[in-house]
Amino acid sequence: QVQLVESGGGLVQAGVSLRLSCVASGRTFSSGAMGWFRQAPGKERQFIARISWNDGTTYYANSVKGRFTISKDNAKNTVYLLLNSLEPDYTAVYYCAAVSRTCVGLGCYSKEHEYDYWGQGTQVTVSS
Repeated sequence: QVQLVESGGGLVQAGVSLRLSCVASGRTFSSGAMGWFRQAPGKERQFIARISWNDGTTYYANSVKGRFTISKDNAKNTVYLLLNSLEPDYTAVYYCAAVSRTCVGLGCYSKEHEYDYWGQGTQVTVSS
């Protein structure tokens, strides 16, 4: 059974950076992708970024381009999300998700329904 576990969240002040981690266990992913989503209080969960397992291709939501960076370590079955210059509006629960199906196209893996596995989320709270 696939399990995704996020870590790295916490209470931080505006302006700092955080690196979130997501470790996948139960299978080794060689295709498909890992994505990050976030859900702010009172809002729907939204896509942030994804990275393809086989070639490392990345895709970001316009709202986080240049601010967040997604990366992976295949040997550790781990994906990271670096959040730079955090602002209070970034306060949310951050979730990672995984899918093993292949999808061709830049916008692939940007929708919740495309993912099969989800972590429990890690809370990021940014104070001003």
